Amino acid sequence: MRALVVADYRTRHHDPIRFEAGEIVQLGERDDEWPAFVWTRVADGRAGWAPCDLLRPLDAGRAEALCGYDARELDVSVGQSLRLLDELGGWWWAQREHDGAQGWVPARHLRILQGDAS
Repeated sequence: MRALVVADYRTRHHDPIRFEAGEIVQLGERDDEWPAFVWTRVADGRAGWAPCDLLRPLDAGRAEALCGYDARELDVSVGQSLRLLDELGGWWWAQREHDGAQGWVPARHLRILQGDAS
């Protein structure tokens, strides 16, 4: 599936968190703007937003990662064409067509191109 960028987006978190399936993470507050995400701290001390659906709560403030996750965001500009690979909580994991770079982009910054069979 492909999309056209309709609003610029710039990365807000320059040291994104990553975790692997089975990793234990610390949980904080849910995001007010993006309620499908929770503030998450990983073993190396970095913190960032992660989708709640990818985490299995264990006890107060801890969860197990159900699969790997990379919170890398993607800088995009109006008019760019993206290949959409996965959607979570109102964000798309996308690939810029001109250079192949990948990362998360808010869905509200995109217009999905209809009739695209890829």
